[in-house]
Amino acid sequence: MHTTKLYIDGAFVAPRTGGSLEAINPATETPFARIAAGTSEDVDLAVRAARRAFDHGPWPQMPAADRAAALRRIAQGITARLSEIAAVETRDNGKPIPESEWDVGDAAFVFSYYADLAESHEADGAQSVDLGDEAFSSTVVTEPLGVVGAITPWNFPLLMAVWKVAPALAAGCTIVLKPSEFCSVSCALLAEIIDAAGLPAGVFNLVTGTGPAAGAPLADHPLVDKLAFTGSVPTGRKVMTAAAAGIRSVSLELGGKSPFIIFDDCDIEKAVEWILFGIFWNKGEVCSATSRVLVQSGLYPRLMDRLVEATEAITIGPGDAEGIKLGPLVSKQQYDKVLAAIEAGKKTNARLVTGGGRPSGLKTGYYIAPTIFADVPTDAAIWREEIFGPVVCVNPFDTEEEALKLANDSPYGLAGAVMSDDLERCERVASKLRAGIVWINCSQPTFTQVPWGGYKSSGIGRELGTSGFMGFREIKQITRYDNTRSWGWYLPS
Repeated sequence: MHTTKLYIDGAFVAPRTGGSLEAINPATETPFARIAAGTSEDVDLAVRAARRAFDHGPWPQMPAADRAAALRRIAQGITARLSEIAAVETRDNGKPIPESEWDVGDAAFVFSYYADLAESHEADGAQSVDLGDEAFSSTVVTEPLGVVGAITPWNFPLLMAVWKVAPALAAGCTIVLKPSEFCSVSCALLAEIIDAAGLPAGVFNLVTGTGPAAGAPLADHPLVDKLAFTGSVPTGRKVMTAAAAGIRSVSLELGGKSPFIIFDDCDIEKAVEWILFGIFWNKGEVCSATSRVLVQSGLYPRLMDRLVEATEAITIGPGDAEGIKLGPLVSKQQYDKVLAAIEAGKKTNARLVTGGGRPSGLKTGYYIAPTIFADVPTDAAIWREEIFGPVVCVNPFDTEEEALKLANDSPYGLAGAVMSDDLERCERVASKLRAGIVWINCSQPTFTQVPWGGYKSSGIGRELGTSGFMGFREIKQITRYDNTRSWGWYLPS
């Protein structure tokens, strides 16, 4: 059985304690690899390597074209191993192979995109600012922020890591990556690709291990300048507390309970397609999943009938099997959590329409049938709390105002969606949804070129797009005085 290693200061090394964790295939409930289990000692070595590489190495001062060339080599390395990485991602996470291939292809594009952005940002140069005083001139420049500690989740193991690694490297930062202990193997492959790309030692470091043993020491390390975290709200609070203790920069991409408003002028087939994609893609293990669906009353009964029919036709099974659209949940822990949420939902006045347990014929693996609750009390936990599984709640509404009130009545604000043939209404509703991402006539498409992040408890800061790059740059003003003049405040001119 293959055992991964840590990647610290340009070398693949075993953890100082020699510990390891099992990587479990959620379709078979059996281990397929062992993951190096780093601890605070390994984290300290990695952070100090990143600190040296930033303070004394060439990477931060390197011309953007040279950093971009390295990032393009990483993109090429990912593309060359796409099938291999996708197979590992499916074995580790459970998602169907086509979804894994999509994710890995996106990861390669993210590196290419930030390579281009680094070059264009440098070409733009310093920005001059008119101060309204001829005695002074001022320019605004940006510089690499420093050492980044990145802690990433298990639902998109490689892609969510790359969302942090690529812009941080493009910006001239050095980084220590701590992926989720539930899905680390693809990030170990990323370390191999980055090593082959020839980055200076210490620029990229990988420490795998559990949250308490490796994640917490990384968040607490005083030599880290920025913490970048994607995951649950409770863990996000801990990361934010650690950042606050050192007055350090932090970005958080946290949970969601995203609404999808569907008006009664919609084509039912299109509406059902996007509802399914909005919640059952990636098994519902998606922070932005549109898990609260609001359907206008005139369409509600007919749409529900078609939604149930389409949901019950979804092919469930191992992610590496042909034609599978829904794989197993990532772990026994997540499986138990989602089943507990479903059982709690059954005890409310909500109507369980379909699903609600293990699919027939699948005795092994962490499978949950795609589940629909209808007519859900809006104070019920299944309506208000993130489940992070293939569970959707559907409620009717009468007016646009009512839909918006229900949609915005949430502690979360990551995403939202609206569907209508009336595009003016779509734009109006989109402007009133309190969310960082809004989709019109679709749900979940994600593009590297535009910012990603949420309002309220869904996080702080933005990833992707130019915002994702600038999140790893410091802003500096340089103001000059015309030294041919005398200031003459204390001393006579």
